[in-house]
Amino acid sequence: MAGSAKKIDRAALIDERFVSVVSEHQPAAPEVTLADAGIAPDDFLEVYESQLLSRHLDLLARRLRVQNRVFYTIGSAGHEGNALLGRLTRHTDPAFLHYRSGALMIERSRHVGGIDPVYDTALSFAASAEDPASGGRHKVWGSRPLWVLPQTSTIASHLPKAFGTALAIDHGRRIDAELPIPADAIALCSFGDASLNHSTAQGALNAAAWAAHQGIPVPLLLVCEDNGLGISVRTPKDWVQRSMAERYGLEYRYVDGLDLAQAWTQVQDAVSACRERRRPVFLHLRTVRLLGHAGTDFEVDYRSEAELAAAEASDPLLTGARRILDEGLLEPDALLARYEAARERCGEAAERAHHRPRLNSVAEVMAPLAPTHLSALRAEAIRVAGAEARQRAFGDLTPESEKPANLAGNINRGLAELLAKYPQALVFGEDVAQKGGVYTVTRGLHQRFGAARVFNTLLDEQTILGLAQGYSNMGLLPIPEIQYLAYFHNACDQIRGEASSLQFFSDGRFANPMVVRVAGLGYQKGFGGHFHNDTSVTALRDIPGLIVACPSRGDDAAGMLRTLAAAGVTSGRVSMMIEPIALYMTRDLLEDGDGGWLFDYPSPDTYFGLGQPRIYFPFATDLLIVTYGNGVPMSLRVAQELKQHHDIAVRVMDLRWLVPLNESAIVEQAQACERVLVVDEGRHSGALAEGVLAAIVEAGDSGTPPMARVCGADTFTPLGPAAALVLPDEAQIGAAARRLLGVGA
Repeated sequence: MAGSAKKIDRAALIDERFVSVVSEHQPAAPEVTLADAGIAPDDFLEVYESQLLSRHLDLLARRLRVQNRVFYTIGSAGHEGNALLGRLTRHTDPAFLHYRSGALMIERSRHVGGIDPVYDTALSFAASAEDPASGGRHKVWGSRPLWVLPQTSTIASHLPKAFGTALAIDHGRRIDAELPIPADAIALCSFGDASLNHSTAQGALNAAAWAAHQGIPVPLLLVCEDNGLGISVRTPKDWVQRSMAERYGLEYRYVDGLDLAQAWTQVQDAVSACRERRRPVFLHLRTVRLLGHAGTDFEVDYRSEAELAAAEASDPLLTGARRILDEGLLEPDALLARYEAARERCGEAAERAHHRPRLNSVAEVMAPLAPTHLSALRAEAIRVAGAEARQRAFGDLTPESEKPANLAGNINRGLAELLAKYPQALVFGEDVAQKGGVYTVTRGLHQRFGAARVFNTLLDEQTILGLAQGYSNMGLLPIPEIQYLAYFHNACDQIRGEASSLQFFSDGRFANPMVVRVAGLGYQKGFGGHFHNDTSVTALRDIPGLIVACPSRGDDAAGMLRTLAAAGVTSGRVSMMIEPIALYMTRDLLEDGDGGWLFDYPSPDTYFGLGQPRIYFPFATDLLIVTYGNGVPMSLRVAQELKQHHDIAVRVMDLRWLVPLNESAIVEQAQACERVLVVDEGRHSGALAEGVLAAIVEAGDSGTPPMARVCGADTFTPLGPAAALVLPDEAQIGAAARRLLGVGA
């Protein structure tokens, strides 16, 4: 039975069934008419046409896949009820959509003239460079004029930023920010029933309820499109309703998305409730999955013929067709003519799209990934806040006139400068407000700038980074704090899969600039073990488009903060600054009491160039030590020891910027010295040192200098004194340098 079932063309069967049902239908008077429900016939027919077009795009994709003319076949068949969301929300309501949102997109496009959603989708299927969503980089639902932000999410990782966007709409008004959308907008977020179970989804639902519980406006419409399947895994019967109907803080609504007429007013009521009450609404939309998960999915391996037939009999297009015929809106021949016209329109669009250009070079592919407008960045970085704003922030004692400070003190001053310079800037995270952060880095900012601009969040890194994306979507400049680098890994995909990919997958049409601050690295004398001494920057180096900064001293930190903020403002960049915990309060460098690691606050018109390293002893040529973070003061002490005892001149290069690596600067410094030592507290395997050494080797046309590296061990950092065993120390650095130089101890 299964063998014969595999030969059945389910797409053709569904197509033929529609024709036969319409042709053979015997009209019957509906119990409740469209007029009774207050639905205009023309409106109903328009929404139904969007459903027809969506269906034919799905059928078309499956036909053309075998010809290698289409590169994506996850379709919307059975989910066409989401067209009502396209009809009943506004095109200025930011939307974060499930991948089965074809009908929604087609219907939403009616709100704005000059858009051909069928041709746009065909371009996307064909991976054309002219695709207005991603420029041929992915099949995504996205549109700048329709306020649909492209998602590549398949596991609900877009829910945190949808929550953040909803929160930002009303928060923006509290700080008098100029929003890019109307003040009564809502955020729309759709996802599947299987995705509801993902921890990311549950975190976002919890955050929405947490905020609503405190009376914070959260105009978020959460649409769970429930077809009962997660690819082949069934959602337990009644699971979504039982788990969500009594969920505290969320208003639950159930809608049968298979019946357009019945669902119309229910969806309208849910949208109105969300918009007017500014509270999160959970819309449980019944759907059915037709044509499998994707074109390569053989459903007969896990669904019986009877189950497939029952699903196909529930086709929402059949329900809509019966309604149209029962109410006499169209005759069967006229309805079939519309059905075939939709097929023809989709086919013609696909034929045109097939001949449009595709991406043909690495440069084309990468063009929107990490834009950097250097002249604009520099001008913005050295632009000083107005005198009035600085007066309000600092009074008569400006930070550059204060005495030298440690790393924590200068970061605090730098954050105050950014808050004064950018009215749209926000500092937030766990414990950053009244407490001033775990290490008091943000102390006093809450009192100085107010609770609307410096505030605490709940303890969830995914939510914190989702908030950052949402705020930046609304034109604000978020500066979130993640307490420890080890905690960031809990939420890495919010940067890797979401924030850093937005410009890439929207072909530069959307951006979500932010500056993420993370306390990290080791050397806390065994306190806290791995979770307070995480040295892994490898995961960050692998995120395309992300800028990663790591200052070792206070003046650099303050100056680099303003550069990162300027990169966000001018180029939409996502960046992260790793702040070495062990150096936060460090005052001395060479000996106790020397104050050698206290620095003046840099004048606000001083530019710290993106990627520009800091070079100590630039005329030394015996040995180059390349390092960053905690390695800088250790290397400087080793350099002094080698000079005093062996008369060896050591140049020290503080990379400062870890991603992207300034390979040309590394090569330039290496070629000026006889030997190179890389000091990297990251783990031996995959650490930054590999990139540094590779850059030197690849540029060494006339030979490379002798090189070595000192790295951390391939292990997690243990608790207590054992931590010192796995992290590089001055003794290891000195020993490696002497081996390279061929000198004794």
